[in-house]
Amino acid sequence: MAKAAVVETTDQSPVQRLTSGPQRLMQFFKDTRQEMTKVHTPSRAEVQATTIVVIIAVFLFAAYFELVDLTVGKGVDQVILYLTKH
Repeated sequence: MAKAAVVETTDQSPVQRLTSGPQRLMQFFKDTRQEMTKVHTPSRAEVQATTIVVIIAVFLFAAYFELVDLTVGKGVDQVILYLTKH
């Protein structure tokens, strides 16, 4: 189970909160820089491979949905013709 983030609430006066702003901002920038070192930029080959997989998947899904649409459409047409003839 994931741990919930604990937020400490301290009763700071508005002056204390205002003066701690620059420190909090600098800590934010330090944390951001640290997290950015963990970012992995994919190589050109990785991008090409995943793009090809996505394009193939899109075409396969499009063909599948076209087939389902034609089948259901013909079925609905047959039901409508059957019901209107009686």
